[in-house]
Amino acid sequence: MGLSSSFYSGISGLATNGNAMSVIGNNIANSNTIGFKGGRTLFSDLLSTGVAAGSSGGQIGRGVQMAGVDNLFIQGTFENTEQNTDLAIEGEGFFMVKNPYTAIVDYTRAGAFRFNAAGEFVNPEGFLVQGYALDVSGNPIGNLTNIQVDPISLSAPRATTGVTLTTNLDASASYLGGFNIADPVNTSNYATSVTTFDSLGASHLVTSYFAKLDPVTNPLQWSWFSTVDGAEIGGAPGPVTVATGTLTFDSAGNLTGTVPSPLAIPAGTLPWSNGANPAQAIGFTMNTTQYATPSMVISQDQDGYTSGSLARITVDDQGKVLANFTNGEPRELFQISMAKFTNPNGLIKQGNNRFSVSSTSGAPIVGTAGSGIGKIFTNALEQSNVDLAQEFVRMITTQRGFQASSKIITTTDEMLAELINLKR
Repeated sequence: MGLSSSFYSGISGLATNGNAMSVIGNNIANSNTIGFKGGRTLFSDLLSTGVAAGSSGGQIGRGVQMAGVDNLFIQGTFENTEQNTDLAIEGEGFFMVKNPYTAIVDYTRAGAFRFNAAGEFVNPEGFLVQGYALDVSGNPIGNLTNIQVDPISLSAPRATTGVTLTTNLDASASYLGGFNIADPVNTSNYATSVTTFDSLGASHLVTSYFAKLDPVTNPLQWSWFSTVDGAEIGGAPGPVTVATGTLTFDSAGNLTGTVPSPLAIPAGTLPWSNGANPAQAIGFTMNTTQYATPSMVISQDQDGYTSGSLARITVDDQGKVLANFTNGEPRELFQISMAKFTNPNGLIKQGNNRFSVSSTSGAPIVGTAGSGIGKIFTNALEQSNVDLAQEFVRMITTQRGFQASSKIITTTDEMLAELINLKR
């Protein structure tokens, strides 16, 4: 092939190092791109040509070529943000986003997601984040779907079924002659009220009166009366007894039992006049003591709530989308899905921080956070994994390779000129 073949070796060096510089330039340009994965070039020599026989083979190389560009899927550092829907992945996983026009699913490490006006969970390009719908127990149901939350959704009310009272009844209180519903304030030693809810979410005040029984005939015992306003259950205004019972204490002031046990407002005794379920029953848990200190409520709680409108949507570290309502009740609606690949280097870059599947990447392995695919961090974004110091070193070596290849061409040209001058 002679001297002319060295021209082509030099040209291959120029072309290959030029492409390598393009990869380096792309890495540096994307050093601040969220979720970007840098690349590196791999060179290989071209098929050699044999020029002589012998044990050494006598082969002369024909230059260099680019064997491939590897995507480096090493972990990027995290940047903390103020946005709860900013998500970062630690591990091998990718978020799954669907093109709203073609329904093709792509994969990304860039987790800058938002809810749009329609309640869809999307990336900045409008691609729909994929996940699983959750049942009332928070378990995934069905197949992958678009994550979408109705911005005007409501949380249904829950009727109160249980009330917990933690109180102390004064052991030194006087016996007042017995409770009289016509004059509950003056015939009881202590009273406390708790707001409960019916099946429609309407609130009702339930008042518990405690009256000490005759210490001669019923030592260490108190009577309990639960009342509601009669106007709320179709009667005349004023307190109406809907349940009663007895509390018994030991000599140390500890509650030893109640009659009936447990204490409760039986079903059918609350025929709410607003049309709510009349079969509502409310059980009472009494964490009550009888110490010689003033009667007091230490705490009280009930398990009902009214209806609520959507106040805020958040994402937790399990990738679960939580709807928070004005009644204080959160609800798990979706769980974000993730995918990983046997050979992520086989993924095809689609731009806008997205990758698509290829025959060499393998099929996606789909799961959720905590299933071996990766962990999700909220209020965080994964930064580019480009190491600028390393890229500048590569830039220097690539530049030197390019210069050396150009020198091959100029030197070969000078050698050919000398050859031509031999005829003079």
